[in-house]
Amino acid sequence: MKLMIINGPNLNLLGKREPEMYGSKTFEDYFIELQEKFKDCQLEYFQSNIEGELIGKIQDVGFSYDGIILNAAAYTHTSVGIGDAVKGVETPVIEVHISNTHKREEFRHVSYISSGSKGVILGFGLQSYDLAIQSFLN
Repeated sequence: MKLMIINGPNLNLLGKREPEMYGSKTFEDYFIELQEKFKDCQLEYFQSNIEGELIGKIQDVGFSYDGIILNAAAYTHTSVGIGDAVKGVETPVIEVHISNTHKREEFRHVSYISSGSKGVILGFGLQSYDLAIQSFLN
C-alpha cells in the first residue's frame, strides 16, 4: 500500500503554532511514528505553503498511489483549484483536519475538497492521520 500525506499551509509550524489547539509535536516527529506504526505501508510526506505546489503533488501521485491523505489546511476553505485537482485524479483522497473545523470560525465550515473526497476525518488531533491510514487498510 503506497500512501501520500499532503499537508498545506502553516502545518510546517506544528509543535510551535497554537499548541493548545494543535499540540506540541512537530509533524516530522509524528510522521516517524506513523512509519513505525504502519510498517506494511509505504508512507510518503509532502508539505507546502504554496497552493500550486499542492495541486502539482496531487496530480503527480493521483494516478499511481493507493491513497492520498490531504490536509489542505486553510486552502480547504478557499481553493477551488485544489478541490478540482482532487476530483481530477483517480487515487482516492481522504480529507483530514487536526481540529474540528465545525467548532471554529464560520468560514471554516465550508470545504472545497469534501465533495471530491472518499471521506473526511476531523477533530481527532494528529490521530486523524492514523484514522485515514486505517481507512485505506480496511
